Amino acid sequence: MDKKINLVYLGLGSNLGEKKRNLQDAINLISSEIGPVKECSAYFYSKPDGFSSKNEFVNLVVKLETKMAAFDLLDATEAIERSLGRTDKSCGDYKDRKIDIDILFFNDEKIATERLVIPHPMIFFRDYVRVPLLEIMNERAPLN
Repeated sequence: MDKKINLVYLGLGSNLGEKKRNLQDAINLISSEIGPVKECSAYFYSKPDGFSSKNEFVNLVVKLETKMAAFDLLDATEAIERSLGRTDKSCGDYKDRKIDIDILFFNDEKIATERLVIPHPMIFFRDYVRVPLLEIMNERAPLN
């Protein structure tokens, strides 16, 4: 039996190195290892949020389809982050990073565990996520 196709929105950001190249490398890996990227927002530039740094972020949001389950998707995005040079995942103690990938929406599912919360709880508090997300959401937002 075929697995269900899941509609996913991911938020990506980078504030170290060749930021746009880091984002493109992440998009390429997402497409090849997770599922086809259907849409990509424009770049959104922002100052660091939750910590001090002289390094500005470049952010974007992608829409993709995958047959992966939510926790498999989380494992895959974390593996991509590591493969692109991210050494640790922030746990409230934010710092500069070459790449950050957050799962914003997974279909219209709600998940609330210690490891994964979907929809991402900070979407509407962060312009660098909300603005690019709304740019590519051409359907009813899965907010319920």
